[in-house]
Amino acid sequence: MHNPKPLLSLRQVVKVYPTRSGDITALKGIDAEFYRGEFVGIVGKSGAGKSTLTHMISGVDQVTSGEVWFEDTPVHTLSEDQKALWRGRHVGVVYQTFQLMPSLSLLDNILLPMEFCGTYQRGKSEERALELLRAVELEDHAFKKPSAISGGQQQRAAIARALANDPPLIVADEPTGNLDTATAETIFSLFETLAERGTTILIVSHDRSLEDRVSRLLTITDGELSEMRSLR
Repeated sequence: MHNPKPLLSLRQVVKVYPTRSGDITALKGIDAEFYRGEFVGIVGKSGAGKSTLTHMISGVDQVTSGEVWFEDTPVHTLSEDQKALWRGRHVGVVYQTFQLMPSLSLLDNILLPMEFCGTYQRGKSEERALELLRAVELEDHAFKKPSAISGGQQQRAAIARALANDPPLIVADEPTGNLDTATAETIFSLFETLAERGTTILIVSHDRSLEDRVSRLLTITDGELSEMRSLR
């Protein structure tokens, strides 16, 4: 059974982007709750509002109106610096474009969030980083820079980095879009294991086959959640 208190709550979240030709409303009053250990898929066509929703959830961008709560933390009221620290400790974000630091090795890329959040411990942190690289089958590439490995390997490294501080929430934007079938299966199995251990996993995708793997599927259409059903 889920803890009756949500890990994450969105309350009437609206996001408006001003443009020269007029305002564009990307999210239109989103209400949603996510619980510990859920494996949730968010699907929708390009431009439906998927990425904007992930930005609101992770605090990467500010809501226009509405509220985002992470347990008892009102994320929508935090300053940019406060949100960055909160995100580093509580949310692992997997970007579609990887966003690995090109001048650092894969190992150092994973250590970076630990250093930023003050969780780095000499020796112990290196062991954890290697363990995470092993989990995504990249241990042999630990000391290579991102440019020395393939796009699919970079995506796996980005997933390992998102897990660096053992966050209770993982938000992944098309995490298997650049992976072959076998590697994608490895990543989904890793996410399933994390969910079983109590981590909340949110995966954003345009691929509805995701519904075969997740416990709940949300469909976003034109900035609104049009479907919300349990699959397990």
